[in-house]
Amino acid sequence: MDQGNTAFLLIAAAFVLLMTPGLAFFYGGLVKAKSVISMMMLSFGAMGLIGVLWVLYGYAVAFPGAEGLVAPWSIDWTALGLDSLLETPEDAAFPPLAFVAFQATFAILTVALVSGAIADRAKFGAWMTFAGIWATVVYFPVASWVFNFGLADDGSFAYGGWITYGMQEVFGVGAIDFAGGTAVHINAGAAALALALVLGKRVGFQKGAHVPHNPPFVLLGAGLLWFGWFGFNAGSELAADGTAALAFVNTIAAPAAALLAWLVVEKVKDGKATSVGAASGAVAGLVAITPACASLHPVWAILLGFVAGAVCALAIDLKFRWGFDDSLDVVGIHLVGGLIGTLYLGFFANGTGLFMGGGFNQLLVQAIAAAAVFAYSFVLAYAIGFAIEKTIGFRVKNEDEVAGIDTVLHGEEGYVLTAR
Repeated sequence: MDQGNTAFLLIAAAFVLLMTPGLAFFYGGLVKAKSVISMMMLSFGAMGLIGVLWVLYGYAVAFPGAEGLVAPWSIDWTALGLDSLLETPEDAAFPPLAFVAFQATFAILTVALVSGAIADRAKFGAWMTFAGIWATVVYFPVASWVFNFGLADDGSFAYGGWITYGMQEVFGVGAIDFAGGTAVHINAGAAALALALVLGKRVGFQKGAHVPHNPPFVLLGAGLLWFGWFGFNAGSELAADGTAALAFVNTIAAPAAALLAWLVVEKVKDGKATSVGAASGAVAGLVAITPACASLHPVWAILLGFVAGAVCALAIDLKFRWGFDDSLDVVGIHLVGGLIGTLYLGFFANGTGLFMGGGFNQLLVQAIAAAAVFAYSFVLAYAIGFAIEKTIGFRVKNEDEVAGIDTVLHGEEGYVLTAR
């Protein structure tokens, strides 16, 4: 067992786990003051629920270890409760539980990302119900499509999910998704769009009606997300090597460029470059580089960041034009950014991209992967959300939304400024 790589993987897992509290601050600062507790609790609720489900059966579904095209509903029955993973094989590079822990943090964060679309108006119990069902029937299977793989004795791929491995048999190349552009960001963004449609618009929804109550929270959250993203991207190599170093550098370059691009678009469009724009731009760049971080020259990573920052800065206004209330721009940043990063690989991926010596096949498989994950997640998320809304109710009463839902749902206030 390589203790260096084991330490690297465990530290990366801790980095990624920190991203969910970081997301709570990022989202919490964007809502109104009387909803900040409720918003942050959606992220912390996901940490609790998905952490338990992952140990009980999530890992077994996502990593069934079956050869060939891994079916989404395959389950490694011996891995339920992680019973078969407690011992470390003598020839293993790291303990199986280190990988379990690393992937658990991905599952937690992906579910938490969805919550930004329903800020200010969702019941906590309904959200927890949705989170558990969606993780079970959507995230765990999609993670298997992308992340599940096995190696032959010579170190080459022996089997894997259909997105990253199975399409090789048909197109000669598989889709590239190093750290979760499809499995995490397109997946979460599609579910966010579905829930925004199910719950409907907030009271008084219009451009400029809902402003962030605490930009310093937003900046703090973005900083924690960026910090954790180094574990997200570089850690996905599962080894402290040159590929991890490339992913690390690109995780600096792309979001830095995206931050600048977002600010330029803001300045041109609205006359001011804002702190929330800087934070949002950095996150957009982080989203876009996630699938591509190990497959791009750093210069092309910078270009990707500029493209993602500018396009996402414009995309967040689509909700006003098209009439869906994605409260905190999960669609505009995570869905759009994930699509940009995934499709960009079809042009610029080292060795296989259209402009890098490859053909059209890389772009084709990237598009197939993006479309499949989007459709699967959107349809099931809409069905789950609709069923919850029609049974136990997903949305709070309008009067509670207007008053602020912290005290109604949790009996707490985010800011108590006077003695009681």
